[in-house]
Amino acid sequence: MEKMEHTVLDEQQGDRIDKIISGLDDEWSRTQVQQWIKEGAVLVNGKTVKTNYKCSLNDVIKISIPEPEELDVIPEEMDLDIYYEDKDVLVVNKPRGMVVHPAPGHMTGTLVNGLMAHCKDLSGINGVLRPGIVHRIDKDTSGLLMVAKNDLAHESLVNQLVEKTVTRKYKAIVHGVIPHDFGTIDAPLGRDSKDRQSMAVVDNGKHAVTHFQVLERFNDFTFVECQLETGRTHQIRVHMKYIGYPLAGDPKYGPKKTLDLNGQALHAGVLGFIHPRTNEYLEFEAPLPDEMEYLLTQLRK
Repeated sequence: MEKMEHTVLDEQQGDRIDKIISGLDDEWSRTQVQQWIKEGAVLVNGKTVKTNYKCSLNDVIKISIPEPEELDVIPEEMDLDIYYEDKDVLVVNKPRGMVVHPAPGHMTGTLVNGLMAHCKDLSGINGVLRPGIVHRIDKDTSGLLMVAKNDLAHESLVNQLVEKTVTRKYKAIVHGVIPHDFGTIDAPLGRDSKDRQSMAVVDNGKHAVTHFQVLERFNDFTFVECQLETGRTHQIRVHMKYIGYPLAGDPKYGPKKTLDLNGQALHAGVLGFIHPRTNEYLEFEAPLPDEMEYLLTQLRK
């Protein structure tokens, strides 16, 4: 374990501890530093502090830099559908049925296993089991994901998600015929008190906003495009159920009688973000997967 000591200078008085430490080394991202503070690896005058602690002149900061954990993810050769890649970021089109990162129960066959074989350099901010993963989409949702190849990129992309500047548009087929062309669902999401494995609209939940637009109407279904303003777990699935139009094929939030799809008809089709290094806005679009196209063809009949 590497140790480092720093005494707070005159011009650093009043600055947050995480800001000061991340400024000591270009390789240390603020997110990484905050993690160290939470783990008690940072002491100020011999005591642990919170990440928002404001430093005083001559405060002595001691940092015990933890050894990076060995990555226990097995690289697996996969035929990944990569839309864009450079030294900082990668954009991949995930097929439905694939889990994004390893977890107990599925340590292999995930997108992260494939990414590890494809490129050795992925950011380590999220701990060892989900290197590079900035945001995720559900197993049975297909579509575009951005992946960070270093901590600088990771921090930039996470900040863009927090600031709601990332463009994320999804196509979905829902039960029922939505009468109006546009709508916004603003309803807080949290764990369902009756079923901890599910999410629900709850009073004390996290702020969640989904905008939708009707693309096509059928006898009993509607084809919509949803744009995420926030990115909560199962957000589109729960929000559409909440307003009475659950996703077709959704085993968790949809009706018992639904389309036989082996999972929800949801595709992350458009992804746009500002490149962490060049500050250029990039946007990508992935076409609907074959099974959703086939479903629409059947519904049109």
